[in-house]
Amino acid sequence: MIISILNCDNKWGVGKKNGLLFSLPLDMKFFRETTLNHVVCMGENTLLSFPGSKPLKNRTNIVLSGDPSHNYEGVINVHTFEDFLKALKQYSENDDVFVIGGASIYRQTLPYVDKVYLTKVDADGGAEVFFVNLDEHPDFVIEKEGEVLKDAGFDIRFLTYRNINKKEID
Repeated sequence: MIISILNCDNKWGVGKKNGLLFSLPLDMKFFRETTLNHVVCMGENTLLSFPGSKPLKNRTNIVLSGDPSHNYEGVINVHTFEDFLKALKQYSENDDVFVIGGASIYRQTLPYVDKVYLTKVDADGGAEVFFVNLDEHPDFVIEKEGEVLKDAGFDIRFLTYRNINKKEID
């Protein structure tokens, strides 16, 4: 399966200044446990936002950089969106592949994902970049909705959306 995993605020905001809107221990634990020993794919800026710009440990990291001279250690480097999609398709045949950002990657891959694991934060994070409002998207339905939890002083809810009109990667 191909799964987008992210958190957003109540305006569907996902980031600002190339970083997350919130520091949420429960959400980070969910992300770590869910993606561990699987494939994560991201844009170059997401990789650069990690501590030391290093790939996530105990995961296969696929990174899309539009600049062919940008090749990072410890990751699978791809340089076109077409090659990025081919890598997603190839790895998803044997494993779950998680799309982990940034906003442009989420937007471009959305038609191809099976599911979206979304942590919804009941707050305004002052975002500069936004995710698609899945509640208004005709191709997505809520498959699972968790209880409201407290995380770092915020009300959060874990949701799973299913793509009912998934586009296949050629």
